[in-house]
Amino acid sequence: MDLNSDLGEGFGIWRLGDDTALLGIITSANVACGFHAGDPSTMRRVCEEAAKNGVKIGAQVSYRDLAGFGRRFIDADPTELADEVLYQIGALDACARAAGTEVAYVKPHGALYNATVHHEKQAEAVVNGAKAFKDLPILGLPGSQLLKKAVAAGLRPVQEAFADRGYTPQGTLVPRSEPNALLTNTAQIIERARRLLQGELVAVDGTVIKTQAESLCVHGDTPGAVEHARAVKDALGAVTSFV
Repeated sequence: MDLNSDLGEGFGIWRLGDDTALLGIITSANVACGFHAGDPSTMRRVCEEAAKNGVKIGAQVSYRDLAGFGRRFIDADPTELADEVLYQIGALDACARAAGTEVAYVKPHGALYNATVHHEKQAEAVVNGAKAFKDLPILGLPGSQLLKKAVAAGLRPVQEAFADRGYTPQGTLVPRSEPNALLTNTAQIIERARRLLQGELVAVDGTVIKTQAESLCVHGDTPGAVEHARAVKDALGAVTSFV
């Protein structure tokens, strides 16, 4: 199982989460590319630290929404969205190459991630933007339009699950504006990881959902993220990047 986390989510003097500590635990880093968070110095710093730790770098692409941290849906024109995805990947890859590595995969952030579960045009736009750069793996929710479009475009789909997010009975994420959207108890998060190894997870109403995942996400901005990530890694026994 791969263990990923969202990093580089700072801007200027503002920083969110402990990137350095998490890079000593995880195997894949979803790095903000400047649209929901991140700036050139932050991106380059995280890429350098990731390279030193042997952590794979993924472009966490987003709507152009710094003020909303990329957590608000935007009815973006598909062509423009594809171009903005391409732009973000290229910017991060420049920082990664300066650190002696490269962008290895793409994962949408926040509202864009959730939109591409059902929104066919935006899912296709994300895939088109990624494909225009390189044939990169696409990280997304199992059964999503995003992963279906990735397959259609000849890109590798990577199914992802979340250790610290609540799930609906339909297998989608509970919106952050609703109760039980976030898991903050370490024991609950460890149990989630262990159940995923058995091919299942439990929704907020108790429904058992059968699922498969190659990568497990622990959000870098979740309270106690470093402790959670370390506990999940110990529970999994061994973690390795999917790329």
